[in-house]
Amino acid sequence: MDAAVTGSKKAITFVVMMAALMALIDITIVNVALNDIRASFATPIDQIGWVSTGYMMANIVVIPMTGWFQRRFGYRRYFAGSIVLFTVASALCGCSWNLTSLVLFRALQGLGGGAIIPTAQAILFARYPRKEHGMASALFGLGAVTGPLLGPTIGGYLIEWSNWHWVFLVNVPLGVIVAVMCMRVVEEPGFKPAQSPIDVFGIALLAIGMASLQYVLEEGNRDGWDTTPIMVLIAVASVCLITFVVHELETPYPVVDLRVFKNVSYSAGTGINFLLGLVLFAGNFLFALYCGTVMHYVALDIGKIFLVAGLIQIVVMPLIGKMVTRVDPRRMLVFGILGTSLSLWLNAHLTDQAGFWDLTRPQFVRSVSMGFIFIPISMLALSDLPNQIRGNATGLFNLTRELGGSIGTAWMGLLVDRGSKIHASYLREAINPENPLVQERIAAIRNSVGQQTFTSDLVPEAMLEFKVRVQALILSFNEGFARVTLLFLLCLILVFFLKRPKPGGAGAAGAH
Repeated sequence: MDAAVTGSKKAITFVVMMAALMALIDITIVNVALNDIRASFATPIDQIGWVSTGYMMANIVVIPMTGWFQRRFGYRRYFAGSIVLFTVASALCGCSWNLTSLVLFRALQGLGGGAIIPTAQAILFARYPRKEHGMASALFGLGAVTGPLLGPTIGGYLIEWSNWHWVFLVNVPLGVIVAVMCMRVVEEPGFKPAQSPIDVFGIALLAIGMASLQYVLEEGNRDGWDTTPIMVLIAVASVCLITFVVHELETPYPVVDLRVFKNVSYSAGTGINFLLGLVLFAGNFLFALYCGTVMHYVALDIGKIFLVAGLIQIVVMPLIGKMVTRVDPRRMLVFGILGTSLSLWLNAHLTDQAGFWDLTRPQFVRSVSMGFIFIPISMLALSDLPNQIRGNATGLFNLTRELGGSIGTAWMGLLVDRGSKIHASYLREAINPENPLVQERIAAIRNSVGQQTFTSDLVPEAMLEFKVRVQALILSFNEGFARVTLLFLLCLILVFFLKRPKPGGAGAAGAH
């Protein structure tokens, strides 16, 4: 696909950003509605997670195929079609009558949403001239970071004002407007559809392998990693994805062209993007879980923390977009990696006595630092690629971030679950009844709270057990943040393999 994208730059930017923001917000907006949905459908708590799992499974299947669809149908038709699918699926989700129908419609929504995000980024890079790719990266990065942050807040207010149905129905009017505008403002005057044969075998391997992998990552913690279904799907995912890689490297018409990884800067940038997704999703997952289980914050209060901390990005992202063409983006990347690591390290030292600003400060540092990662890494990885392969490269680039997020969330869920049990056992061993300090604490509880009950002897034991569980949770959260911090610092090694984009790189060929 060598044709350039033309049309009003401002109008295209608005359409692309609105569509991307709509899809990105939808990833997290539903999380605050899960309890209401469960109550509405009388769904067991161990099944409600399928509302998110169904979306992410479809999302992660379609993302790597977006490059092939773009070559087949063009940016304009594929982007508009994805928006229409997402909008129709949103309306169906809002009208769901049981859990099964909701999960099915969420999967359809995931197919549309997964296609919107990488196509939006590809359109921005195709429309903006090479010298303005920093600003294009800034605009997309603003949506990519703020979308998941705004989701819980918007969802909380919609549920408070109305009900969970509007978490989905709110997409309908915006989706209709954006789809119509897309067909009017995005132009591809020289586009010719690719006539290569359809790689049916590759598509089947990718769909089965990625769906199986996503199911394992989403459901492994809940079902148990050693259960038969999980073990079988691990085997299926491994066989399908390994066969897929071999097949795609051998076939002359691959649905996903993996040869783009021969570009060293792209490979290193994609590796950093994978770790970025892992850290972003794992960090937000740990933080939201910490606020809910340890601090006992409700969903709306957690959303306010994310919102207050994330608002700075509206100012930071455009500034970084202008700076990135004047300053070596690799230096900015190092600054962002160190800043993000610092924010995670601050999270690793939270206690149950933390106040609102103690919780907000690390998130604020992370919000600022993420801008110094999203924008430079997009430029360094994608900007110098020829326009005809950038759609494929953008799909893989976004896939790695989504895959990193799924792995990070599953890893942290497992760590918190097992870590809290291990820490609790050690803490219980430390509470020796013969210890004078323990005896003094038991006596104090019995003489204060215990006097208000008929079972004063049991109160100290119950309260100490409660404190043990809370402290065990805190220790497991701190351990999770610390491990993510150390892992993210590995990005500094990959920075050495990145090459600074040339002033008149290949990416300029398709931009006007």
